[in-house]
Amino acid sequence: MIEPVQVFWAPTGASMPTLGTRPLLDVTDGDTPNLRMPVRMLSVDTPEVTARSADRAAQIDEEFSQLAEWIHKGLAPISSELGEFLKPRLDSGQAGSLQFSQGQAASAFSKENIAKRLARPGGQPRSMFIRVADSPFDSNHRLLAYLAPDYTEKERRELPKRLRPTFNLDLVTAGWAAPFVIYPDIPAADDLALLIEAASGARADGLGIWANPQTLLAYEYRAMEKLFDITKKKVNGQPLKVDERSWRERYCADLRNRVLHGPEDWFAVDPEYRLFLWPADLRDAVARLNLTPSARLASGR
Repeated sequence: MIEPVQVFWAPTGASMPTLGTRPLLDVTDGDTPNLRMPVRMLSVDTPEVTARSADRAAQIDEEFSQLAEWIHKGLAPISSELGEFLKPRLDSGQAGSLQFSQGQAASAFSKENIAKRLARPGGQPRSMFIRVADSPFDSNHRLLAYLAPDYTEKERRELPKRLRPTFNLDLVTAGWAAPFVIYPDIPAADDLALLIEAASGARADGLGIWANPQTLLAYEYRAMEKLFDITKKKVNGQPLKVDERSWRERYCADLRNRVLHGPEDWFAVDPEYRLFLWPADLRDAVARLNLTPSARLASGR
């Protein structure tokens, strides 16, 4: 008996995030619609503007101060070591407002920087160069990519990489983004060296987000939003629909010595040397990168 043949391709598919009222800009040829879609810059993380307003950011100030109190009382599902690291930042009275204002500043820098670097004196602006990740979309269906001005072949031969950086690297150099390298999308060795150097310099000089020692990095801020919601339910005796430790998502390896740290120990690694790993990728990463568990991780703490 002949097996049935599937004629039509049926991929899973995903809904593209809507940007404004015109996701479809126009149609050039019949098979060439021009779409408007978001790009998530790879290997960098800028402060969040998800509060949307100064008033909501002020409410988050209060929520995070409450979270600091819960941590102090031992009510939050968090290690004591990470709690000590986070409490001064959470209880500063400005954790939400600082994140929101830094996010606005990072956005303003990015808009100005991209426009400036694409401009050519007296001529047409440069095109945009895009290098996408091996897995091109994230869980929010944004394109994952490195972005840069599109240089000519002659320019690429004559200009070293540090003189034609990506917009991703520009954000880190100016201090408006922290490195956020996630396995397996690790930059090439020379690009990774530039990223580490830029982040180390910005942090040492107190640029952008590094100007305030109470800054929560964007991925720390997002984790604390989840931790607040979970702890609030626990304190109020409400049922949890997720595991109480689900707020911590990734392991962290130190790029300097290949030591692997647990999901609550990223703070033990200087920010520019953090390599994050999803649990699903852990076994593969340990084998390929020859990672060694930290003493705390090996002891199960």
